[in-house]
Order: sequence, then C-alpha cells, then structure tokens
Amino acid sequence: MMMHALEKKILGEVKARGLVATGDKVLLAVSGGPDSMALLTLFLAVKPLLHCELAIAHCNFQLRGAESDADECFVRDSAHSLGLACFVERCDTLHRAGEWKKSVEETARILRYTFFDQVMQQQGYTRIATGHHSNDNAETILFNLFRGVSLPGLRGIRACNGKIIRPMLLLHKAEIAAYLKDKGVASRVDASNIANDYDRNFIRNRVIPLIEERFPHKLLPSLRRISEQAGELEEFLELYFEDLSERIPGLSLIDGKLDVQALKRLTVFEQKELFKRALRDMDAPVDAGTLQKLVNLLNTHQGKMVMAGRQLRVLWKRGALCFFRVRDEV
Repeated sequence: MMMHALEKKILGEVKARGLVATGDKVLLAVSGGPDSMALLTLFLAVKPLLHCELAIAHCNFQLRGAESDADECFVRDSAHSLGLACFVERCDTLHRAGEWKKSVEETARILRYTFFDQVMQQQGYTRIATGHHSNDNAETILFNLFRGVSLPGLRGIRACNGKIIRPMLLLHKAEIAAYLKDKGVASRVDASNIANDYDRNFIRNRVIPLIEERFPHKLLPSLRRISEQAGELEEFLELYFEDLSERIPGLSLIDGKLDVQALKRLTVFEQKELFKRALRDMDAPVDAGTLQKLVNLLNTHQGKMVMAGRQLRVLWKRGALCFFRVRDEV
C-alpha cells in the first residue's frame, strides 16, 4: 500500500530527529480529538518501519460531564478495535485546581504528565508522544510573548523534551484535518476549545485568524523560525553559563550563595541569566521584575534584602547574595 504524503513527512521527521529508536515502547497521548487521532493513525502507518510498540493513554479530566465520559469511551473503543493497550486515568480536575490554587489548564497539564510518567514507569514505556502541531506551537509562542518571557522563552514547544516527543510540530492544523478526511478517521470535538474564556483559546480563535487574515501564510512559518532560533540560543546559553560557572568561582549557587564581586564583573544580561538559574534551583518563580530587583540589589550595599517571590528572600551578607526561604534561618 502506498504511504500517504503526511505519513512520509512524519516518518522523515521522526528519523531525522531520532525521536523513536528501534524497540521503543511508545505511549500515545490520545484525547479523542482530531490532533490525537491523527497522531494515532500516523504512528500506526509508520510503526512497521520504526519497529516500535504502541499503546494509548487517555486522561478523563471530568470537566464536561457526559461529554468527557463519551470521549473516554470513544478512545477505549478505538484502542480495542486496533488491538492496542489503553490506560485511562479519571481526574477530579476542578477539586485539584482549588486544592493546588492553580488554573484548570495548569492543573490538567500537571495531572496529565504525572499520569503519563506513572504508566511509563509501571509498564516500561520509553516514549510518550503527543499530538501538538504547528498551530499549537504558534499559540504557545504568542502566549509566552504576552506573558513577557525572555528571548529563550520564545522557543515554544520542543520536538523532544526528555521522554516526551512531539513528531507533529511540522504539521499544520489544516493538513491534519485533510489527512483524517482522506483516511476516514473519526474524532471527537471538544466544545470547550471553541469558547474564548481561556487565554489560549482566545489566541487560537481570535488572535491568530486575525493576523493570518492580514498576513496570509506568514505567521506560522515566522513563529516556527523564531522558535528554532530561540531553541538554538537556549542551547548556546546553557553551554556558555555552564562554562562560565566552572571558570569563575562564586557564580554557582552553593549553600544558597552567589559571590557579589564575581557577579559585578558581569554584564546585566549575564547577571540576570545566573539569577534565573539560581531561582530555578530554589524552586522559585522567575519573572522579569524579580530579576531586575536582584540586579538592583547589586547596586546597593551590604545588609540590603529583597523578596524574590513570596517565599524567597535574597540578602547581601558577607560579600555574597544569600538565597533563603522565608521559613529558613539566615
């Protein structure tokens, strides 16, 4: 049987990026929507050439009542008809969101990937594949841009992040819809994706179409280039600051301290990047305002202190910036 053009495209992408190795056990994240059903169909087509095993993972977030349950049944039935193992998790997402004081979107993301990790560890799967595509990447970049992230933050969605692979990032939404139609593959429609209550939905349904109407066929390729360049910059910066921290004592967060004089010899950009890494090491939020407060702290004097988020203090003491949580002792 002749391979579909999109199947050839995906096979080339997977092989070129080394996303799947011979013998890998790949867990496919399938919601039942068009993107995930395309992911499932594409992987089934290229599986004989990749020499891998497949299974399905589905999260029922119980956010849409009977519709969520119908999605779960649809995915279970699809897996059964294809002879694939299907792992399902039912999550009380709204309760968790209130308990964790996080948005529903963020809570669902955490629950989803926690479940995937559990299945992979318990069942021996080596990769988790998601159906993110070019439009999703554009949404993510614009969402991050509006939140005010730094340049490396414009990387968007990674094709490979640890065991997570996203082989469909080079595909457009329209291509995916056409492929499902060609193959006669059914999918479910999540009505919540149409509402503009969530920021990502607003970007997807209002912002991107408006830009594409004014600048046809330019937005997605441009954002893809930005994503690739931001990724290259991020890789360079990781290597650069790893080398810098090894060459100059006091620039790595040891015992919660950074050397003030070593920091003062650097550019503001370098200072902010090192502060960013220190904050991450302390599991503290990173934002532009906090980074600027830490830079300003270097221009004051010993004894001064600033708050880096609600739970972290940074005190200039004995020639060092000392990072400590509010509950810790200085």
